[in-house]
Amino acid sequence: MAAEKKQIPLRVSEKLYAAIAAWAEDDFRSLNGKIEYLLTECVKQRKKNGRPVPHELDDPLELDIL
Repeated sequence: MAAEKKQIPLRVSEKLYAAIAAWAEDDFRSLNGKIEYLLTECVKQRKKNGRPVPHELDDPLELDIL
């Protein structure tokens, strides 16, 4: 039996939404599937490095998609 998935509300800017939606379409994934994939890859990378997440990640990025 597959593990039950949790639902979470997620608010993102329109530009970020559009960028992820286009990326998901390019990869033949749903938007939810793409977001879950990206989060999973980030968690795997963090576990691989074995280091805590730097505090700088809490600072807003200066990207045109936010």
